[in-house]
Amino acid sequence: MVFSIVEAKSGEFVFRIAGCLCFVDCIGMQVPKNFVAEPFEYHQEVEITIESLTNLGMGVGRVDGWVVMVPFVIPGERVKARIFRNFQNYSDADLIEVVEASASRVAPNCALYTKCGGCQYQHIEYQRQLEEKTKHVKELMEKLGEIDHPVDLAHGSPKVYNYRSKITPHYNRPDRDGSQPIGFLQYGRRNQIVDVEQCPIATDAINAALPEAREVARREGGKKRRQRGGTLLMRNVLEGVVNNPQEIVSERVGDVTFQFKAGEFFQNNPFILPDLVEYVASEASVLGARYLVDAYCGVGLFALSTARSFEQVAGVEISEPAVRWAQANATISGVKNARFVIGKAEAIFNGLKFPGEETAVVIDPPRKGCDASFREQLMQFRPQRIVYVSCDPATQARDLKEFVGSGYKITRIQPFDLFPHTRHIENVVSLSLAD
Repeated sequence: MVFSIVEAKSGEFVFRIAGCLCFVDCIGMQVPKNFVAEPFEYHQEVEITIESLTNLGMGVGRVDGWVVMVPFVIPGERVKARIFRNFQNYSDADLIEVVEASASRVAPNCALYTKCGGCQYQHIEYQRQLEEKTKHVKELMEKLGEIDHPVDLAHGSPKVYNYRSKITPHYNRPDRDGSQPIGFLQYGRRNQIVDVEQCPIATDAINAALPEAREVARREGGKKRRQRGGTLLMRNVLEGVVNNPQEIVSERVGDVTFQFKAGEFFQNNPFILPDLVEYVASEASVLGARYLVDAYCGVGLFALSTARSFEQVAGVEISEPAVRWAQANATISGVKNARFVIGKAEAIFNGLKFPGEETAVVIDPPRKGCDASFREQLMQFRPQRIVYVSCDPATQARDLKEFVGSGYKITRIQPFDLFPHTRHIENVVSLSLAD
């Protein structure tokens, strides 16, 4: 038996399953007013075999063909679960017992795992995490992009724990008893914050600085700020651990140094970042393109990291401060063949003198993917090569479907695991013009 009740408090049973704490809300066992009692009664227990994981990290099982979603499980496991919500075509349930555990189940490194909502996969051995995330990418490509192409095994992070160089713990106004949790949202709750004294996926330097930063936030936040709460920035850069979002900081990737404001976006796993930019550079230049266009270039990460592979590089970014930083970063690292322009990515090809047949385009858009007008302009420009980097393979698959329909063929799909133990995955897809 791998299941046991550890404690019960405030109407919650707290379970330990293979070293993993699981919380099941049992307050008064009262049925919520909006609960739909079909096909299951409230808190009805079911025993199911987990068939797969969704890209949100939820396990999928079935009872007489009806889908039941359960967290903190692994495909192949036999589990008991307690229903708490019925939808039109599936039900949500809490995990209450692992009857038959997977050989891939491991003890999580975080005592708050399953209570803190930051991680979904700490109970899964890392190689299996990579395999599951690879499956997620393939399924999204097939279902949303109608793309039938092999997906390479996700490229793992050199560090599995203590890799994250930025965290942003939150805090609300103090509770009536004076306590003030500083941390992250509790799993399954919209507003309740879990107090996080240490975070195993944050860098060692952040964890060393976190206790003092938490005390300063409580002590010096100011009455008005403390009343409404706030967010604590912890960013580990070359200068050390920085808390001020406006402070100018530095990060080095390969032989290129990047400066930016601490509160602005920059990739948060510096240990895998060199592998990612080297891969993008290789894929962009594989057909001998002379020029590179970096759309959504930010502070110049891909443009400057890949510039040595091209005669000229052009980057475009809607954020004026980001473009100024990209220009400064080119100067700092002595990159002389890159220029950056301010403007919406939809206007990136206006006035561009690079011939499409000799140009590669790197796309790294926000989570929503590429805007329709940009996709249209890109297809009109018809670059020799496209390398599409995405933090959301779902919106990426939508865009890729259009690119393929416009005469491009996918040559390689390579996920990168920038955030071990979470459901998130970065995906890089390479395309060339079809013959």
